[in-house]
Amino acid sequence: MEQISNVIKAEVLNQALPYIQKYHDKIVVVKYGGNAMTSPELKDAVMSDIVLLGLVGIKVVLVHGGGPEISDMLKRVGIQSRFVNGLRYTDEETAEIVRMVLAGKVNKGLVSSLEHHGGNALGLCGSDGQMLKVKKLEASEDLGYVGEITDVNVKVITDALDNGFIPVIATVATDEQGQVYNINADTAAARIAAALGAENLILMTDIRGLLQDKNDESTLIPEVHVSEVPFLIKQGIISGGMIPKIECCVEAVRRGVPKAIIIDGRIPHSILIEILSNEGVGTLFK
Repeated sequence: MEQISNVIKAEVLNQALPYIQKYHDKIVVVKYGGNAMTSPELKDAVMSDIVLLGLVGIKVVLVHGGGPEISDMLKRVGIQSRFVNGLRYTDEETAEIVRMVLAGKVNKGLVSSLEHHGGNALGLCGSDGQMLKVKKLEASEDLGYVGEITDVNVKVITDALDNGFIPVIATVATDEQGQVYNINADTAAARIAAALGAENLILMTDIRGLLQDKNDESTLIPEVHVSEVPFLIKQGIISGGMIPKIECCVEAVRRGVPKAIIIDGRIPHSILIEILSNEGVGTLFK
């Protein structure tokens, strides 16, 4: 039985080889959030996947949110969470709490987890090395201090990668006046992936991917050309909270990222399945 098991392991590694060669020395940006972030088992799998990819020569940049932790901290200090079209309304006090939770608790926790799995990780946020330049996001309804990225300076990220670190990026930044801005993590991941010339962008979600029928997981649409997205929105196939996620994929592709993928973060090792096999576990946008 042990022998069969070892043969299977060798076969799996052999089948992964072309993908390892394809991605060697390439950058992959992973936006991490949702269920994969709150379940200890799934978090463990994600951390080990990222360390493994680094060990076989794939440069992973981890961009994270932390919505549940922010909501939890706001509740503790007696501030009601409020959302406008899927984005958190952020007044000045909330902005400071967002920075504290994301750049402090969540970011350093992820760095620690990666180190625990044998990786070298470096915690960063949008303010470090002037990575993300921001201005107030102009929206139909005022969102407070929610930031729109005007420019990405990747030097601090590439320096970390060149020195063998996994950059772990919290999506908060400050403007020239020192005002803290909360930035949507999907949007930030798309812009960072484009600025880095990443091979692909992976958005981890709590759903199977884009579904023809949102109530039936067997109707997964495995591949979408970005030119088809407006039609799919018009048809109602892309709706609600999926619209901003998919718009981020479209933006990344239009800015030169060869492909952007929405994957199901509830599946253990979904990142490895996506990158090192021809299976695919979500919807690919190209």
